[in-house]
Amino acid sequence: MIALVPAHNEEDCIEDALRALREQTHLPEAVYTVADNCTDATEELSRAAGARVFRTSGNRDKKAGALNQALAELLPGLHDDDVILVTDADCTLDPTFVAAGLEYLARGYGGVGGTFRGGPGGGFVGHLQRNEYARYARDVERLGGKCLVLTGTAAMFSVRMLRAVSQARLDGTLPPGDGRGGIYDTTVLTEDNELTFAVLHLGYQVICPSGCTLVTEVMTSWRDLWRQRLRWKRGAVENCVQYGLTRITWRYWGRQVFTMLGVLVTFVYLATIVLSLIIYQGLYVRPFWIAVTGVFVLERVVTVRKRGWRYMLPAASMYELSIDLFLQACHAKAYADALLRRRKDW
Repeated sequence: MIALVPAHNEEDCIEDALRALREQTHLPEAVYTVADNCTDATEELSRAAGARVFRTSGNRDKKAGALNQALAELLPGLHDDDVILVTDADCTLDPTFVAAGLEYLARGYGGVGGTFRGGPGGGFVGHLQRNEYARYARDVERLGGKCLVLTGTAAMFSVRMLRAVSQARLDGTLPPGDGRGGIYDTTVLTEDNELTFAVLHLGYQVICPSGCTLVTEVMTSWRDLWRQRLRWKRGAVENCVQYGLTRITWRYWGRQVFTMLGVLVTFVYLATIVLSLIIYQGLYVRPFWIAVTGVFVLERVVTVRKRGWRYMLPAASMYELSIDLFLQACHAKAYADALLRRRKDW
């Protein structure tokens, strides 16, 4: 099993990521830092931590391009039953991640991902993300590990499956990506979501089991969070368009439709409040809507149970509506950008 850690100027966190790999209950046979156009001490710190360094050459396609270069060099020397782990430099895996992932790959899964907790920092916006990630992990756990996407935080793949993806890109079964059989599609905003689509369309299954957990960095400002989520949402929409409506993507299309309806409902809801304040100079609260609000309050409290009472009780105040409205605005912008085909940048 080989671990790849793509990194661009990650001197502040690369040591933690590599230390987490050294502390796995099942150790990788080799760990590579995939150093992409680094101008800081990432390479030196990686070598000092015992990792090998793969330095990209002329890469302009960011993480996807860097990983394609590393995989193009490594895959020819590996056996079909070997395993590749890809984890971001700003993530630290819990000790059982690799062992649990190998167990599920041995069962025939094409890809195994992780559920994540938010790291420290970021003030109020960081706190909101930690609650959000706790809810996501709860949802995945309740579904027995079923997930929609193998996120870029950390994922494990069999070499056999990766070779199948490469061949399918070359023969036209899958979108061509970089046109050279690269595993990751360098033309999209969300290469991890696209790779999940590719794995599923080749007939493999994916899972995020309870033993595969990790900590990931949170965005420390509203501006950074906006850019991150705008890329995620627009990328997800464009991946759906890229693959069309298939037996795999219909569920993803359904989520996009429900998200769009949610944006519209939110807009109508806010508009009615404004109109009520203007026309009637006040709000009239009805028992039915009080009951509905109570259901939402209960959901907010219960879904952060894993974080403890210190976080459950404040959640009842619905203060997290701030990030809900923020994300709704981000979704609306992403849909508009995708529809109008505005320039993609991140």
